[in-house]
Amino acid sequence: MRNMFYRQDVSRCGLPVLRENLSLSYEEDKNMKNVLKSTWIGISIATIIFLIIGMIFDANYNGTFLMEHYSFTKMAAGCIFIGIGFGAPSVVYKNDAIPYPMQVLLHLGIGFAVLMIVSFTVGWIPTTIGVGGIVACILGDLAFVLIVWSFFYRYFKKEAAAINKRIEERAKK
Repeated sequence: MRNMFYRQDVSRCGLPVLRENLSLSYEEDKNMKNVLKSTWIGISIATIIFLIIGMIFDANYNGTFLMEHYSFTKMAAGCIFIGIGFGAPSVVYKNDAIPYPMQVLLHLGIGFAVLMIVSFTVGWIPTTIGVGGIVACILGDLAFVLIVWSFFYRYFKKEAAAINKRIEERAKK
């Protein structure tokens, strides 16, 4: 249960004002910071990927890549939602009570669901290409997500190995 107490503040006119202290506990504050950090990282990565893909399309169209009817704005907003969709659920990896395969399934399942909703909404997966084309786009997106995830998996696995090595070296001293 959260420890609630009152503190005395001074109003603009100098009179004391009693306010309920709604400060977060240490664990709640730490969890909130983890969620915000993960979300920010997710948005940043999604934005970088969006910009790189946009530059590739622009180069393929020889600088005449045209967007109308707020297409860029819709896509940029979609990119932010995708970043949130993959970033925020990644805090599940901080919970050791959940088995790792379930953590991966929760993280990627939520992220991929958001990606699909955004992809259909902004037109990244056009519905006019037929069922085969839609399935191919979905499988391509899934492959891309798994490739990006595997890069992060390898990075964090390597980082954990380096930390464990330093711990072993310190233990030997």
